[in-house]
Amino acid sequence: MPTILPISDLRNYTVVLDQVDVSKPVYLTRNGRGTYVISKIDDYDREATVETLIREIDKGERTASDATVSITDIAQKLGVSP
Repeated sequence: MPTILPISDLRNYTVVLDQVDVSKPVYLTRNGRGTYVISKIDDYDREATVETLIREIDKGERTASDATVSITDIAQKLGVSP
């Protein structure tokens, strides 16, 4: 179950930060609406890496359907023999 707190609880931020844990962010609300998320840096880094990976896979899938490259061309670019 997510931890949801009003933003006014940040007056005592140490209590709020103590509730943040890996894979357990704290959601802050303003006027009853979700506004901010506080999470561990490890979670943030992992999510950023996943987003980058998804973008690169998508880019690769789009370019793979546009053109093909022969093994000889790849070998030449890498400076090895096929």
